[in-house]
Amino acid sequence: MEILEKLIDKNGLIFAFLVVGVIMWTSYWVSKNVLRKKIPGVAIAIIVGLMLAFFGDKKGIADISLFSGMALLGGSMLRDFTVVSTAMGADLNKIKQAGLAGTIGLFVGVIFSFFLGVFLASILGYTDAVSLTTIGAGACTYIVGPVTGSALGASSDVIAISIATGVVKVIVTTIGTPIIAKKIGLDNPHSAVVFGGLMGTTSGVAAGLAATDPKLVPYGALTATFSTGLGCLLCPSIFYFIINAVWG
Repeated sequence: MEILEKLIDKNGLIFAFLVVGVIMWTSYWVSKNVLRKKIPGVAIAIIVGLMLAFFGDKKGIADISLFSGMALLGGSMLRDFTVVSTAMGADLNKIKQAGLAGTIGLFVGVIFSFFLGVFLASILGYTDAVSLTTIGAGACTYIVGPVTGSALGASSDVIAISIATGVVKVIVTTIGTPIIAKKIGLDNPHSAVVFGGLMGTTSGVAAGLAATDPKLVPYGALTATFSTGLGCLLCPSIFYFIINAVWG
């Protein structure tokens, strides 16, 4: 056993690939033979991954020495590499064709997410404009939340809530996308561009589209990335002034 532990410790990344492979294979088997494909195998794998993330501490299961390779496999470097690598299959003409619809979806997604977040924050009992704006920004993405909170001088607790709000959005988008894809016609580059703008979360959109159809990832990730930038521009400025005028 000690020899095995040393072997895994020296080859943490390879072992991480093995663990993920076993999870994927098992999830697809359960989807096919138990659930009759009513829930996609990737969605099941994502749920299992999220459950495993509760083990450990700050880095989830990667805090356990046996699974330390998960920190690299699940880190931002490999995540961004996989997203960027899919751009090789993107068709620039199809992106241009969805330009207007994608732009509209982008603004609608940011505005809807922000004010939904503000509504939820008000239900939680927050009444000051800074807290409402910060949590609303977090509903756009978990990056926009802390950026907005830092700009407006929000407390660390409120910023933490804004990040948590964005993380919940990522989880819902990741798991829900492959389940509802067929029902909403998410099966072509045009709809993927619009979907990315509406949802806004790059991580959630990329993961959800990868589970639906990997060829759609670059189209959805394109507008989702712009959503983060747009949120960082609008939330601490125009949106804050609006919230301050209403609740100030």
